[in-house]
Amino acid sequence: MTQRSAEKFANLVMGAAAVAGTYYVLKTPQLRRVAWRLLVMALTGTVPTWVSQEIKNGWEASGRTSGPYPRHTPTGS
Repeated sequence: MTQRSAEKFANLVMGAAAVAGTYYVLKTPQLRRVAWRLLVMALTGTVPTWVSQEIKNGWEASGRTSGPYPRHTPTGS
């Protein structure tokens, strides 16, 4: 068996296991409820935190030190 065919076979086996696991979770009400709660927790906690961190990192990587608009300094009043 070549490396390429071994990788294809492993991908096929992993895909079949993922499909079978998903089917089992969706058909079992208790597991479905647990999966739903975990999904809701991930979407309401982890994802917003990750997005805000990515925005902060992007802002810092852009080299800006203040807000999106140039700071207005009043002159001569």
